[in-house]
Amino acid sequence: MRRPIEDYALIGDHQTAALVSRTGSVDWLCLPRFDSGACFAALLGGDEHGHWRIAPENADVCARRAYRENTLVLDTEWDTPDGSVRVTDFMPQRDRAPDLVRIVEGLTGEVTLRSTLRLRFDYGSVVPWMRRSDGHHVAVAGPDAVWLRIEPEIRCEGRDFTTYTDVTVAAGERVTFVLTWHPSHEPCPRLLDTEQALRDSVSDWRAWAARCRYEGPHREAVVRSLITLKALTYAPTGGIVAAPTTSLPEEIGGVRNWDYRYCWLRDSTLTLGALLAAGYLEEAEAWRDWLLRAAAGNPGDLQIMYGLAGERRLPEYEVPWLPGYEGSAPVRIGNKAVEQHQLDVYGEVVETLALARRSGLATRAHGWRLQLALMEFLRENWHREDEGLWEVRGPRRHFVHSKVLAWAAADRTVRALDEDPELPGDVDRWRRLRDEIHAEVCERGYDAERNTFTQSYGSRELDAALLLIPRVGFLPPDDPRVAGTIDAIRKELGTEDGFLRRYTTAGTTAGADDTTPHDTTVDGLPGDEGVFVVCSFWLADALHMTGRTREARELFERILTLCNDVGLLSEEYDPVAGRQLGNFPQAFSHVGLAGTAFTLFGPDAVG
Repeated sequence: MRRPIEDYALIGDHQTAALVSRTGSVDWLCLPRFDSGACFAALLGGDEHGHWRIAPENADVCARRAYRENTLVLDTEWDTPDGSVRVTDFMPQRDRAPDLVRIVEGLTGEVTLRSTLRLRFDYGSVVPWMRRSDGHHVAVAGPDAVWLRIEPEIRCEGRDFTTYTDVTVAAGERVTFVLTWHPSHEPCPRLLDTEQALRDSVSDWRAWAARCRYEGPHREAVVRSLITLKALTYAPTGGIVAAPTTSLPEEIGGVRNWDYRYCWLRDSTLTLGALLAAGYLEEAEAWRDWLLRAAAGNPGDLQIMYGLAGERRLPEYEVPWLPGYEGSAPVRIGNKAVEQHQLDVYGEVVETLALARRSGLATRAHGWRLQLALMEFLRENWHREDEGLWEVRGPRRHFVHSKVLAWAAADRTVRALDEDPELPGDVDRWRRLRDEIHAEVCERGYDAERNTFTQSYGSRELDAALLLIPRVGFLPPDDPRVAGTIDAIRKELGTEDGFLRRYTTAGTTAGADDTTPHDTTVDGLPGDEGVFVVCSFWLADALHMTGRTREARELFERILTLCNDVGLLSEEYDPVAGRQLGNFPQAFSHVGLAGTAFTLFGPDAVG
């Protein structure tokens, strides 16, 4: 059985990322990009699907581990009867080729460690041929080549297409392992100066973290979330992946396993807001520019997600040779939800462009033209049913959140034209659209008997996304319908600790006080899922906006306890088993953490 999801730490180079477990094993790494085939895929199978472990003999898990302060450089320490040792893992920001560096350093006594390197390309399906070249080890299969360099050079033993290396270090001694990938038809890249790379990585990360303007409570958690977002950014384009993994399950043993190594438009506004609030204008502008490029084209073809460079084709298929994390099959590559129609993304794009303008980011003339084109499509299509924010694979519906975001798009367009009469556009047209959407949602999406908005027109189901109604300004926080919606969601979707599900599923167990009949399983999937981390942050935001700041801060404190020992959050959490679920680490969860901290602790928390 694989380690719990929360047993992993993240390292990366702004183009891809690796997951390192408490056992000292790199169990997931895609090269050369986040969305490339994995050369270590043990996370979704077994050791035979590729991993790289460096640990003392007969040791299970490390004694302690931590990132070096304000960096993505990971130190893992082991205590043995013979002494103690540290393994430092990092991926330098790449020049041309990606490098994974692992430095073994003796702390006390004399400790022997074993390196077990089992490379398996294409998600564990391709066994490379290992050979020696120029004093190093090279693994080649098809388009992929990986070099292993060890300093000082130590004899390696190869068997079963696996490389074993035993290394003994005394206090103060260091041995460095470097794994370098390159296309197999090209020559080996130049050797890395590992000591300089380590110094540069530490200084670069600390300089970046020092730019964070947030000085309020829980600053360490906020900075760690921002570092995680930076690590999930594909530097060449500015796109931010939802997570570096695929198919980590939302239910252990279930089928809710999706590929999240792409860039979602639904995250755009909240991500931009967190980056701007923290003072990261360069990253915010890069994300906005990525969005403009990805969304360019026919407004009717706007997708819910794109590839790292804005690629549109993300075909979904299953890899049967991987059994899945703890047997959670299938393992999926690609994401069929890219074909869905989601009305809310039009609102997300327009809101993101509006936020960028309000925040003083450098304007792009074509941005306003794009916005007007999106609005013309929205005017003709906002009445349509869609799959909604959560990409349900059941029938389309009139999702209330989707209509609210369509309203937000019209509202931001009206505001822009009111504030700048020089902008082209018919403000009265968009004002009429805004009023029409608002009236319909209040009539068809609101359950007066229960004093709550519902997930979709005519449904009794609720949806945690409804908590965003006051945030986007659809209704003011003091409107009784807002308070009623918050209370209903807490009752029907909440746990005793206040954590929230997104919506009810086929396997949902109702809350302790929930006697509401549930009329549907909206996502069309069997089984259950955990509480959705970002939704709990939304609840804290909504409580604060409606004057219940003490409750909001108490909830925020409880959500922080879900972080693992190095400050990382997955997509979901199982409150019964007490473990993380879903793809990891999840950008949406960390955006929620940072954004809620800014919300709860106010402008005084920003220096």
